[in-house]
Amino acid sequence: MEGGFGSDFGGSSGGKLDPGLIMEQVKVQIAVANAQELLQRMTDKCFRKCIGKPGGSLDNSEQKCIAMCMDRYMDAWNTVSRAYNSRLQRERANM
Repeated sequence: MEGGFGSDFGGSSGGKLDPGLIMEQVKVQIAVANAQELLQRMTDKCFRKCIGKPGGSLDNSEQKCIAMCMDRYMDAWNTVSRAYNSRLQRERANM
């Protein structure tokens, strides 16, 4: 079955699906989707904040604003992500 789930997820295990491999591939796909969403949200937010009149190029103040906005956004996201992961670990430990 060329191009089906067997060739995408099963690897060379004789047509049998490897649940561990599938889980890893799903995790990678989720991570990619999350990164794309993060980038899209950051771009939208910083564009709205920093770009007054879209044109052919960014002036110096717009470039600085975009850079600082993206840095702050990533710092905030990393802080929230670390806190969330820490909380998940604590809750798993208490189970």
